[in-house]
Amino acid sequence: MAVPIVYTLSTCPTCEDLRADWTHRGIAFEERTVDQSQAWLDEALGYDDTVPIIIYEDGRIEIGFAGEIG
Repeated sequence: MAVPIVYTLSTCPTCEDLRADWTHRGIAFEERTVDQSQAWLDEALGYDDTVPIIIYEDGRIEIGFAGEIG
């Protein structure tokens, strides 16, 4: 089963809001914390230079969460 990939930063309040909301709602996702992996940072920078970045299963890309950017 494919799940959205979410690029986050460990100190990002907006990323924490996303994690808390999706966990509460039971939405499965793969989190890639960019300040813990240079490879994940490099991947994320291919999309944008801010987090969270959500890559949905259908290829859609969303920058930010709930109207906020971290």
